[in-house]
Amino acid sequence: MNTGNKQYYTIGEISEITGIKQSVLRFWEDQFPELSPIKNKFGHRVYTHNDIQIITTIKKSLYDDGMTIKGAIKQLHKHNDKPGSLRNELTEILILLRSLKQ
Repeated sequence: MNTGNKQYYTIGEISEITGIKQSVLRFWEDQFPELSPIKNKFGHRVYTHNDIQIITTIKKSLYDDGMTIKGAIKQLHKHNDKPGSLRNELTEILILLRSLKQ
């Protein structure tokens, strides 16, 4: 998966990169809270490299490992709860910022 040096991608580009239809990507946004692309000033979805990683993890869980949506959600939560995960790092930063604010 060569994504070049871009920071942000449209849903069409993400569909081409991952091989997932745009309608499926929109459905996954409703099913997986971790997948929440921001919307630009025109209301279009804008995906990041992190979103691409989440999508490929979901795709692997569903298509390669044969998991259900519920199973893939659990798998994604497990992945995000590991030490050093982005979610944990952001939580730690938030706690630190709150403690500095007081």
